[in-house]
Amino acid sequence: MSIRPVLGIPLLALTLLSACERLGLGDPAKEAAAKEADARATGSACRHAGRAIEDCYALNPDAARAAVYAGWKEMNDYMRENKIENVKPEINKSELPPKAEDERASAPAGGSSDKK
Repeated sequence: MSIRPVLGIPLLALTLLSACERLGLGDPAKEAAAKEADARATGSACRHAGRAIEDCYALNPDAARAAVYAGWKEMNDYMRENKIENVKPEINKSELPPKAEDERASAPAGGSSDKK
């Protein structure tokens, strides 16, 4: 028996498994880091807009509170050091896309909308 087939199978398996991200299998560590970075950015943006941390939590219930607070605090310290004022958001509610909650609220009650 030759060594070549014995080494070929594990190398083939490693090659196929190295492309897991291309198959749609995500890396949990990368996903967690991305969620934390997003929550920190959310907290930072809330502070820059002059929102209280409690309002930020209420407006972003799915974001990790510790990361939101860390971003909020970093921006607070930065704004104090550099004497930066709050920036009031100037976007109209009519310019915002509809939320999924609004769409569910406008859907007819009583189950599926499919008619048979």
